[in-house]
Amino acid sequence: MAMDYGTAADLRIDLGALVANYCMIAAQVAPSAVAGVVKADAYGLGAITVSRALLEAGCRHFFVAHLCEAVALKPHLPADATLYILNGLRAGAEAECAGIGAVPVLNALAQIDAWAATARSLGRALPAVVQVDSGMSRLGLMPEELATLRAGPERLDGIDVQLVMTHLACADDPSSPVNADQRALFDQIAAQFPGVPRSIDNSGGALAQDVQHGDIVRAGIALYGGAPHGDPNPMAAVVALDAYIMQLRQVPAGTGVGYGLTHRCDRPSRIATISVGYADGWPRHVSNRGSAYIGGIRVPVVGRVSMDSMALDVTDLSADLLHPGAPVELLGPHQTIDAVAAQADTIGYEILTRLGSRYDRTYLPATLESIEP
Repeated sequence: MAMDYGTAADLRIDLGALVANYCMIAAQVAPSAVAGVVKADAYGLGAITVSRALLEAGCRHFFVAHLCEAVALKPHLPADATLYILNGLRAGAEAECAGIGAVPVLNALAQIDAWAATARSLGRALPAVVQVDSGMSRLGLMPEELATLRAGPERLDGIDVQLVMTHLACADDPSSPVNADQRALFDQIAAQFPGVPRSIDNSGGALAQDVQHGDIVRAGIALYGGAPHGDPNPMAAVVALDAYIMQLRQVPAGTGVGYGLTHRCDRPSRIATISVGYADGWPRHVSNRGSAYIGGIRVPVVGRVSMDSMALDVTDLSADLLHPGAPVELLGPHQTIDAVAAQADTIGYEILTRLGSRYDRTYLPATLESIEP
């Protein structure tokens, strides 16, 4: 693939590593099925391309967040793949959802009623997932709504409930007692839907030990190389990002760098400017605290991250590593998405989903070896 020299940096997405992560999770939770969570354009990495790689690995369940994402992805999935919409449907969107054959996750009685009415108007049963709130207080039927549904089960007439699901609030912390509490409550609630498959685990839950994983595990951040439980991270790295030195300058001690001159050089310094900034998704919060790597050596971010650029102190590097066009590792073997997230006081999810459109994206293909167990 030809390099695009007009872009800010080079983003490489290793589909082989993605598939290896999928296969690892599948082995961990077997015989449960593993769904690919490809919302937010597969966490910023390209939902269509990522979904194709997962399909080759055997994945047949996919989750997005919104109907617009389902409309874009559905034509690229085979007939035997199921596409679910996590956030349910806005009122009035039911006919479009039914028309493309996506499966909404119904999170409230009003959504159930609207979906049932659509089924009646079409004269056929429509598939759906019912989500229940087991303690996260975000989405799903609340206890009083469940009681109403128990008292009036006919509200589900015309709805083919294919799955009952909930979401763990603290799955990234295996030691949290909340996980066991939610699992126990979900078991009680799911028993009200006899014979219906269950889904509770996300990436963190999938790697939990000695638990029942349900029928479908919804794998998200772990597929993309993020750490489900912090260090150590068992997942293979999927993304690498290299910027390039645009300009070098030698400055005397006391020189200020960047907007507001928030960094002052305490010695004669060599400053390298690279063409990645917050418009490319690089967090402004790493100003004066983040890092990059050149030749495997850490160099600090100095001054504020700008819209299109940021500066690095490269004073201690040898001259042979420093020239316009020299590569600068922002994500890679020395700096993971979770390491950058720690520098920015955020999480790896945000680092991935913020990666911008000004990168030259290269997909490294999955191989047979990455798919075989």
